[in-house]
Amino acid sequence: MFQSHFLVKRIMPLVLLFLFVECSSIKRDNLHLQKPIAVKQLHQDVELTRRKFQRLHPKLDYYISAEKLNFKFDSLKNSITTPLIPLAFYKKLSPVVAAIRQGHSYVIPPEKQYTKKETKSLTKKGVGPFSQFDFTYYDDKLYVVKNKSNNKKIIPGTEVQSVNGIKPHELLSEYDNYYSSDGFNTSFKKEAAANRFVRYFTIENGIKDSLEYVFKYNDSIKNITIKRVKSDSLNQKTKKSSHKKVTVERDKQRMINKKKRINGYDKSANNFIRELKYISKDSSIALLKIRSFTKGHFKQFYKQTFTEIKKQNCKTLILDLQNNGGGRLSEIIHLYSYLADSTYTFLQKSEVVSRGSLFEGAYFNKGNFAVKMTKTLFSPIVYGYLLLTVRTDKNGKKYISTATNPQKPKPNAFKHKLYVMINGGSFSASSIISSNLKGSKRALFVGQETGGDFNGTVAGFMPIIELPNSKLKVRIGTIHFAPFYQNQIHGRGVFPDIEIQPNVEDRIKDNDPELNWIVKQNTK
Repeated sequence: MFQSHFLVKRIMPLVLLFLFVECSSIKRDNLHLQKPIAVKQLHQDVELTRRKFQRLHPKLDYYISAEKLNFKFDSLKNSITTPLIPLAFYKKLSPVVAAIRQGHSYVIPPEKQYTKKETKSLTKKGVGPFSQFDFTYYDDKLYVVKNKSNNKKIIPGTEVQSVNGIKPHELLSEYDNYYSSDGFNTSFKKEAAANRFVRYFTIENGIKDSLEYVFKYNDSIKNITIKRVKSDSLNQKTKKSSHKKVTVERDKQRMINKKKRINGYDKSANNFIRELKYISKDSSIALLKIRSFTKGHFKQFYKQTFTEIKKQNCKTLILDLQNNGGGRLSEIIHLYSYLADSTYTFLQKSEVVSRGSLFEGAYFNKGNFAVKMTKTLFSPIVYGYLLLTVRTDKNGKKYISTATNPQKPKPNAFKHKLYVMINGGSFSASSIISSNLKGSKRALFVGQETGGDFNGTVAGFMPIIELPNSKLKVRIGTIHFAPFYQNQIHGRGVFPDIEIQPNVEDRIKDNDPELNWIVKQNTK
């Protein structure tokens, strides 16, 4: 009995770690992208998709009835009467999967895969015509918010009316049918629209060395060609030579590296995943920005952070979860223990289809060779844990009891005024922790509705199933995680107490009206 309890206690963090992890898929030959697939084979792929969802997904009928979903699959098969290339098949299959309305489950668009050599060659050619701008999408229009190109006549705030004749709104409207948020909210799609336009354009047209933009500023419309450009070699040399002159002390560099390990570091964005800073001079107002619940040693970070907050006698904490797409379940459970002001329960029982649904490809079918080897080493522990913990309730449903017992807050948990900033990009794990903070009335929420459903999400082990004929890949969630607090509004996110929507001008000036409002309330 003691050994069993000890084993479960030891491996729980490991299992929680894997629940929200998504690994890279193996690249394949690109010749199949233009090869039509026979009707019979497409029908087989449709049926396989249906069967996999029925066997793996525990909440297929949560937003759509089983009858309506089966009707959609049947109608899809009947509509396929001629051979299709993978992209055309994707455009038929993905709306059916999107009708399930579970944001973690979707069909992955077929894209050209580049080898390391091809990627290196493309990088040497310089910065692409999309990467020379930062965009935002507002009121169904795409705007430039930052111009990094050589053409300085393109002013931030300029509308992008078309790219190579393709209108952003039309492309985004089409692809909106191919994926979903959790439930019925629209904030999730709006928040990600600018980045998604670039990806959808590339899926349709490939990577381009030049693009024909039609820009509009005030009443002036201009056609401008933006070409791939090499980085200024003179500036590069200057940077390198000046860098050599600046010698960073070893101790200082060690501190920077340590901070990257603890806070988590996003190399592409050149920022820390977790950051704490003080808004007021007297340290009475602190801002805790968490960009995702993924990289970094989160336990060490939160221990240091909340120790410091207490030491500084901070009276107001702002938790910024804007555009936090989620991550590790274990992390949000741990973070909540520093935010709760009384004994709490974090999750309800987590529903699964069966033990087999967690075993069937959900563990081994993703990741490169090194990842799979690591998984192999831990598989007896993980599978043993699943066998021990998957139970059947009185209604015959299977579930896992994870984080369902009452817990006490950490000794140095924050007890004072708490604000949470949210928007449509607050999804998955960040939506779950928001639900509990809102349901317990622990915090005041500012911003826009979250992209994730208040009442939970289907994620966990998320196998990527490759369809044998079209080679399309379908990702499927296998565990329904429900926060302890529930809402009677079906299929909507966590609503803010104070709704504030940034406009184009805010984004151009990197202004945060939500944060400004909170600071103003606490500095009167």
